Amino acid sequence: MQEETQKLFDKICDPNEKEAFYFAEKLGKINTEEVRDKLIELVKGDQWEIAYLACKALSKTSFNEESLDAIFDAIRDKKNQNHQGAFVQILEEFDLSERLVDIFRVYLFGNFKAETLAKEYLDSVEFEITPRTIRKAEKHWNHYLHNPEDEGSLAIKKAEIEPMLQEMRELFSEK
Repeated sequence: MQEETQKLFDKICDPNEKEAFYFAEKLGKINTEEVRDKLIELVKGDQWEIAYLACKALSKTSFNEESLDAIFDAIRDKKNQNHQGAFVQILEEFDLSERLVDIFRVYLFGNFKAETLAKEYLDSVEFEITPRTIRKAEKHWNHYLHNPEDEGSLAIKKAEIEPMLQEMRELFSEK
């Protein structure tokens, strides 16, 4: 790895660095596979602040799918439970059109902030929907119905999710 690139990684990993966001964006503009791999490694790491900066850098690259895979893994990782909202918030920097099921899972199983942001994405992003996408969403919905984390929110989610799933099914039903 080039010396300049390594210095940028050192800057975003330094907890005392005041300009870490600036260096993360600069790092994201390098846009090489080597940088992508190192950033994804940081997203999977144990320090959520550094992982967040790595997500910020990844948002500036052309590696949308690989980056989103790593970010959704970080969102689902139990060690990031208290910081899910930050990771979900960074998703606004990415093209989410192919990620309906991942956003749907965050809405169902995320903490309050993550759930709220995921609902916003569900309402505002234009997703690519296929019959397979609908089946996957229904699978997660059925899992949630049988294992709700909060009985009080079940009625609210039911009122929001069931019409949404029905509307998606109607897209592919024969008339």
